[in-house]
Amino acid sequence: MTTQQQTAAYHSTPVAEHFDLWIEAGRTEKNYWRDLWRYRELFYFLAWRDILVRYKQTIIGMAWALIRPFLTMLVFTVVFSKVAKLPAPGAVPYPLLVFAAMLPWQFFSTALGESSNSLIGNANLISKIYFPRLIVPAGSVITSFVDFLITLSLMAAMMIWYGFLPDWRLLTLPLFVALAFGAAFGAGLWLCALNVRYRDFRYIVPFIVQFGLYVSPVGFSSSLVPETWRLLYDCNPMVGVIDGFRWALLGGQSPLTAAPLLVSVLVTLILCISGVWYFRRTEKTFADVI
Repeated sequence: MTTQQQTAAYHSTPVAEHFDLWIEAGRTEKNYWRDLWRYRELFYFLAWRDILVRYKQTIIGMAWALIRPFLTMLVFTVVFSKVAKLPAPGAVPYPLLVFAAMLPWQFFSTALGESSNSLIGNANLISKIYFPRLIVPAGSVITSFVDFLITLSLMAAMMIWYGFLPDWRLLTLPLFVALAFGAAFGAGLWLCALNVRYRDFRYIVPFIVQFGLYVSPVGFSSSLVPETWRLLYDCNPMVGVIDGFRWALLGGQSPLTAAPLLVSVLVTLILCISGVWYFRRTEKTFADVI
């Protein structure tokens, strides 16, 4: 083979796509958001790995995503409907009222717990190689969203059982899902960053989740909250999310007012913006502290 033929064969050989890693002062800060896209395959890998191992070596597997909210719904229905005699708005069956709230709450609480421990759980990876650390808690929230989709199928089965079909308001459900995603992501960023530096948060987060379950309108309608406490109560971002889910799934029979929804959107924006700010501020110390 002649030199010209060798040169032509070399240039015709496909070359795998690669990235250049430059070590220079300030480059990480300048290219951080671009690196999020460049490391997207790592994001897919971490999310898929968490999905695979979540119910590994369990007997009933992903059925736990259905059993936990279903049993909680039964307990809340008995306590709030049969014992406390709290009414459901309109002609909504009380189990549907509770389970429509369990959907976003289960997603939020699971995402909060998983993302708060995500950096600690990936300590070996974080201490050895560079990648945008924001990928880790984001992957945990996505994993929790898979459980949400499984639970949503049970909600559909219950609505068919009660003969309670949704109307056009169901089209607005993705907006409230996005709001729940933002609240979980923003709060998760704060907690996972704090958990790296202060390990006390591994005990604080379960308490926050348990306390939040009872102060959020999961077992009752938020319309029962007195007006004097309403503004303070609406500062819980899950109030607007839960009201929105019920309004979208139950054909508008559960009320949705603008005030709690606007407060929920505002608090969620504050959580996301401040969460990203604090996470980026402390991110450079993760590898040393973890």
